Amino acid sequence: MSKFTRRAALGTALGSALAGLAALSALSVSSFAQASYPDHPVRLVVGFPAGGVGDITARLIGQRLSERLGQPFIIENRPGAGGNIGTEAVIRAPADGYTLFLVNTANAVNASLYDNLSFNFIRDMAPVASVASAPNVMEVNPAFPAKTVSEFIAYAKANPGKINMASGGIGTLAQMSGELFKMMTGVNLIHVPYRGGGPSLNDLVGGQVQVTFEALPASIALIRSGKIRALAVTTATRAPALPDIPTVADTVPGYEASGWFGLGAPKNTPAAIVDKLNAEVKTILAEDSFKARLADLGGTALSLSPADFGKLIAEDTEKWAKVVKFSGAKPR
Repeated sequence: MSKFTRRAALGTALGSALAGLAALSALSVSSFAQASYPDHPVRLVVGFPAGGVGDITARLIGQRLSERLGQPFIIENRPGAGGNIGTEAVIRAPADGYTLFLVNTANAVNASLYDNLSFNFIRDMAPVASVASAPNVMEVNPAFPAKTVSEFIAYAKANPGKINMASGGIGTLAQMSGELFKMMTGVNLIHVPYRGGGPSLNDLVGGQVQVTFEALPASIALIRSGKIRALAVTTATRAPALPDIPTVADTVPGYEASGWFGLGAPKNTPAAIVDKLNAEVKTILAEDSFKARLADLGGTALSLSPADFGKLIAEDTEKWAKVVKFSGAKPR
């Protein structure tokens, strides 16, 4: 073998050894990240004010993650722009697993509602773990003449433009659920946006508006007290918290609108950390005590892999884009 050939062979062997060492090093780093994570507090950003359904969900899962992983999961409320301020803050954060986001249905809606977002949610946020889903409820003031969805549709078609539909704001799932109902039934309802679900429900109780499609967790106490009348839930199946209330789809085939929450992280967060968090969340969701707490809020556990959670987000983003276009909704 010539000197040149021997040198080339040695170079090839050295290159292979270095490549193997790099791969082993990457594997070691990944394993170490999974084993040691978290070794200091984790920030969980919520894009809405304290006290809402999303905030409560974040605090529930954050508390259990703190207990299981031995580090505080600190809830940070960053409201504004329909949740986009908090979303962007997380997307711009280091991808190290120490800044997480409470992903929710608003992110799927906002992708088409807002024209000039500085980020692409599906591209820039890594799905980590789904946590919970909850229906909205088609509900009316008790004095409203319709007692079923079919009666409501008949009344609305006989009185076009005379029914006010409240929501907690433009682009909320309450509005989008109502717009989907309008799109699929052809009824004419006048959208009246409020600054939050609470004020919209107060005016529904007072009779200033006639119908809303508000989240079950926000409505359930008023339904149980008889201050508002539930006509139907918006999910494909009945809600365990309201087993006697039918679904909208029983009357309007194919109708479905679900609110959901989960955890997201900046893209390029190490897969080992994502997988560890997903496994921990799934363990928590299997606990009877946690499922019971979600049921008290009108929700149910939603246990998906990161890939399946990402698929749900993508499908809902496409679905709500059609409804946003139909509604003509624009953020204020």
